[in-house]
Amino acid sequence: MDLNLAGRHALVCGASEGIGRAAAHELALLGADVTVLARRAEVLADVAAALPRMAAEQHHGSLAIDVADAAALQAKVGALVAARPVHILINNTGGPPGGRAIEAGADDYLAAFQRHLLANQSFAQLTVPGMREASWGRIVNVVSTSVKEPIANLGVSNTIRGAVASWAKTLSKELGADGITVNNVLPGYTRTQRLEQILQDRVQATGKDETAISAAMLATVPTGRFAEAHEIAAAIAFLASPAAAYITGVSLAVDGGRMQSI
Repeated sequence: MDLNLAGRHALVCGASEGIGRAAAHELALLGADVTVLARRAEVLADVAAALPRMAAEQHHGSLAIDVADAAALQAKVGALVAARPVHILINNTGGPPGGRAIEAGADDYLAAFQRHLLANQSFAQLTVPGMREASWGRIVNVVSTSVKEPIANLGVSNTIRGAVASWAKTLSKELGADGITVNNVLPGYTRTQRLEQILQDRVQATGKDETAISAAMLATVPTGRFAEAHEIAAAIAFLASPAAAYITGVSLAVDGGRMQSI
């Protein structure tokens, strides 16, 4: 199986922690040069410095951007791809706050739309020209199982994640002839800051303690445990590899079997 990414340049968003950081690590292990992107410059510098180097010519870097700042995204990522094209784009952004869809305001939806769909579109428009030139590219979006089965009390997230999945499917059809694949990874319950947020939201919404809520969540997962970030990252890295060249337009659940749908 060809998993070799030597000579490829990966841009990993949301890479300061959790799934993004784990994905950057896995891509580096496969030989890619990795640029990690998030808001906190000092944290990112440490993440980049800690990434494995499988060869002397492998180089990693960091780029501090708030993806809600469209102008900064265009300027900084534009400069990055001008210096070196990006072949692998991992779109990954922390989910919107919890709450019921009916109670969310227009600004809540607009903010999530900007941070997720519009930012993803900007990243794609900036990086796809380099992928086309190489006749090789990978776009992997870290989304949520809610694109297939909406999750209670995540109204805004369910809505925006579904839009991202439809955007990705459309893009996969437009870019397939260029040698560029576009796929989504749908993490299940994963030990990250996002899971901690969801647990706390459910504590506040129900008045139950966190232990009981965790147990109820795990009762729906056939494997009986939460995922670790590196397990989600492994799926991301595979879809970014040469071995996955004929896989495009899919939404891959990595959820321990929790979803009820086929």
